Amino acid sequence: MALNNDDLRGDAAHPAALPPTDPRWEEVLSPLRWSEGRVVLLDQRALPSEELWRSYGSEAEVAEAIRSLVVRGAPAIGCAAALALAAGARAYPSDESGLRRAFAGGLALLRASRPTAVNLFWALERQARVFELHVAKGVEAVRDALEREALAIWREDIAACRAIGQHGAALLPDGARVLTHCNAGALATGGYGTALGVIRAAVAAGKRIQVYADETRPVLQGARLTAWELQRSGIPVTLICDNMAGHLMQRGAIDCCIVGADRVARNGDVANKIGTYMVAVLARRHGLPFYVAAPRSTIDLATPSGATIPIEERDATEVTQLSGQLVAPIGVAVRNPAFDVTPAELVTALITEAGVAAPPSEATIAQNLNDTPRRP
Repeated sequence: MALNNDDLRGDAAHPAALPPTDPRWEEVLSPLRWSEGRVVLLDQRALPSEELWRSYGSEAEVAEAIRSLVVRGAPAIGCAAALALAAGARAYPSDESGLRRAFAGGLALLRASRPTAVNLFWALERQARVFELHVAKGVEAVRDALEREALAIWREDIAACRAIGQHGAALLPDGARVLTHCNAGALATGGYGTALGVIRAAVAAGKRIQVYADETRPVLQGARLTAWELQRSGIPVTLICDNMAGHLMQRGAIDCCIVGADRVARNGDVANKIGTYMVAVLARRHGLPFYVAAPRSTIDLATPSGATIPIEERDATEVTQLSGQLVAPIGVAVRNPAFDVTPAELVTALITEAGVAAPPSEATIAQNLNDTPRRP
């Protein structure tokens, strides 16, 4: 299918014009497409009102899409960045020195797009290794290799999410009422989802699951994205304001919590969307399990603890405005950290594609990383 216009409206249930290497490929809800050498992204800023697809042909364009939240969620950002390098390679010069300059420039733009989600840097490093292996063979070899690797990263992320779902589903009892924060679903990944992947797998196994979705201020990823995604999947969901979670826990309306992650430190500390730490503290106060679901690419062994995870500060207008309408006094001082860190001691278990690290610690995470992932 030719994609010649910038704004594309379509069915988000069909992820890409790719060979169906997996018989379930077309069943996967995904925020990404790859068509004729261009990255096509579902603009998540427009949801739930409109399903709007945008087409990008360069690293600079995709970097801006990442910064502006057209695409968001740690695994999805990694997939998009890998595809961006493949798209950008279409314009690379043929000489080796020019190739190196062009690749380095694209890499720098994407690395600077968002600082917290480690999957971004993990995917870019994979592409950098592929580039070095093929640069001496010429521009065509580089283009082909970067495209193959980007599509492999994407497929592997979907497979990892399905495996996370299978491992995590065993932790959810039939009839569970599950609280989630932000969006860690198909929209935040290559497809299927991490936290919502666990819920999908539990539902597929015949369990009756009721989801409570925090709205997730200030950008409302829970209200706009999680509620939309679960409704689309036919999974019962109830939307609540962020400040209602404690009340519902106190009244016995929630059985467990499950969230995604943007970076997991070596000791098991978890960086995730701002407000996650409050949910974890509330869960501990009420004796509820607090689960984190993330692919192993989210684990950053180079970061010893959450204290050294960089926390992105975003524009004040995300707090002072809602859908373009002013909701705070002009000139008021604003803090807008996009993420917070939940200490490992508050996490009941970390669920990855290899299994469950419970509780997360240097020892259990190392064992999880050494285990061979078991695919569903």
